[in-house]
Amino acid sequence: MFRNGLEPWHLLLLVLVIVLVFGSKKLPDMARSLGKSARILKSEAKAMKDDGKQSDTGTAQSTEDPAPAQRTIQAAPGDVTSSRPVNEPTDTTKR
Repeated sequence: MFRNGLEPWHLLLLVLVIVLVFGSKKLPDMARSLGKSARILKSEAKAMKDDGKQSDTGTAQSTEDPAPAQRTIQAAPGDVTSSRPVNEPTDTTKR
């Protein structure tokens, strides 16, 4: 039944329907915003990995660590209008 389910003309028909639904002027903007979102997701995942590695090796540090600097996420390089600070939870339980 689904032996030849995805043939080249199916892909062409799918692209044609997408262009008709969204319009040719809107597609580049959608691709650009999707790229920005993927870039933000990738940077956040990398930051979480780096934070995890620092917390594993940071157990031998002194108990009076200075407060970390506030991080800023930028949507695109040089795009300062969409920069926003990251609010990190503070640890109120000191041992």
